[in-house]
Amino acid sequence: MLNLKPWYLSRTIWASVVTTLLGVAGLAGLPVDGVDNSALTDTFLQAITALSGLIAIFGRVSARQRIGKN
Repeated sequence: MLNLKPWYLSRTIWASVVTTLLGVAGLAGLPVDGVDNSALTDTFLQAITALSGLIAIFGRVSARQRIGKN
C-alpha cells in the first residue's frame, strides 16, 4: 500500500466512528437494535461530503483575496 490518503477519507475510520457512536448511544439507553451500520455509515459520509462542499463554496464566496501564485 503505497498510496496515502488523509484519515478522514477512510471508510474504515468512519465505520468505526459510527460503530462507536452506536455503542455509546446504546449505553445511554437509546434504542439502536434495528440500525443498519453500513447504511448509517454511507448516510453519514454523504452528509459530511455535502457539508464540506457547502463550506468550500461559502469559503470561496466570502474570500477577500484571489487565488494565485506568489
